[in-house]
Amino acid sequence: MLRSVEATIEIDGKVHIRESVHLLHACRAIVTIIDEPDIPETAILSEAALGEGWNRPKEKEAWAHLQQVR
Repeated sequence: MLRSVEATIEIDGKVHIRESVHLLHACRAIVTIIDEPDIPETAILSEAALGEGWNRPKEKEAWAHLQQVR
């Protein structure tokens, strides 16, 4: 059975699992390193939906006065 758990890895390589894990026996594991800041999951999940609204011509026009003149 495959199961994912969230963890952090310190600079010295120590792994800290963020939740309790109960196993019936020793298991192998694969660690995937995500080299990005700790962003709340809700922000990542809503990015695409919000991007649709932000990228509409009407929105760009409404915020154009805040753009720097180049």
